Amino acid sequence: MANTSLLKLEEDSRIDSHIAAVSKRLGMPRRAFLQFCATLATSLGLPPGADAAVAEAVASKKRPSVIWLHFQECTGCTESMLRAEHPTLEKLILDVISLDYHETLFAAAGHQAEQARKSAMMQNRGSYLLVIEGAIPTRDGGIYCKVGGQTAIELTRECAADAAAIIAIGSCASWGGMPSTDPNPTGSSGVATVLGKPVVSIPGCPPNPYNFLSTVVHFLAFGSLPPVDELGRPKFAYSRLIHESCERRAHFDAGRFAMEFGDEGHRKGYCLYKLGCKGPETYANCPTVLFGDAGAGTWPIGCGCPCIGCTEQGVGFSKPLHMLAKVKNVDPPQQYPRIVEEKGMGATLGSAALLAAVAGAAAGGAAMVARNLGLSHQAEEAERARAAGQGTEV
Repeated sequence: MANTSLLKLEEDSRIDSHIAAVSKRLGMPRRAFLQFCATLATSLGLPPGADAAVAEAVASKKRPSVIWLHFQECTGCTESMLRAEHPTLEKLILDVISLDYHETLFAAAGHQAEQARKSAMMQNRGSYLLVIEGAIPTRDGGIYCKVGGQTAIELTRECAADAAAIIAIGSCASWGGMPSTDPNPTGSSGVATVLGKPVVSIPGCPPNPYNFLSTVVHFLAFGSLPPVDELGRPKFAYSRLIHESCERRAHFDAGRFAMEFGDEGHRKGYCLYKLGCKGPETYANCPTVLFGDAGAGTWPIGCGCPCIGCTEQGVGFSKPLHMLAKVKNVDPPQQYPRIVEEKGMGATLGSAALLAAVAGAAAGGAAMVARNLGLSHQAEEAERARAAGQGTEV
């Protein structure tokens, strides 16, 4: 069956004059570029016809200036972005945006780099995108992370003041991520906490680069960031639990679980719930978008590794890897045994007294039952004797 949406897009006169140039620039065939725009519009949940606006924006609109800051992080978010394929993401990202400051990708260094940042902010005041990668330390005035003589707090507030939009990329920037785990000696926090206002968050460790690209393209095409949930996450990517679309979900429903890594169930692709998979309490589009671009099934659960809940605050980097997830939409039957049984804390004085009272009541009730049974038995025997004397049967 022909893709009618794609055919209409190919015939759209608004974008026809730009397609040849952008296809050459990106090294992508015309149809591949249009297919990408149509897919992007669909993944964003946009109405029919929006794919043309996406294609026109990518092909012809002025690239927004982007200031990309790095703080407490491992640079995994950037590394993930640069290593994506189908199509090559770095070409798309660098073609869609004007990356005017990025410490990892910059050729410049020192005062030269800081001057480039300030110039880009001045020339694009009120229209540039601020992207922040990494948590921001807040303890002791934020002295645990400095760039160009400024603390991460000072730099974030300075760059955020005239930004058109702010994106926190990765779990560290979204809520503090791994640096914020107990005991959190540097007071690591997310961007929204430091700025005291909502920002668009794209959590993940690392986040899926296509979620970032889709967010930026939405801004480019419509002048606004996509709708977000109460945590600032784009709804198109973080509105459904991993568990809902997981390829192993049928095994969960049927009660088929891998109990150990490498066991028969694990090799057969059974559900990883009992190995500590956090998919039932983690919101992300990993099962549908996948991750790694190395072929079908290349995402953690597909490869046999339980989800660690890296996109979910309070789950990723907080819950032990093999702790069972809290199933948010359906509880497994109680007859499925748990991996580790809970241990009691010992009886308190109050609970012991309550238990004694309950036991006393139970003992009293048992005595009454025994007494009544005894009386009933005696009455029955007397009736039998009376009937026998009269020569009748009972």
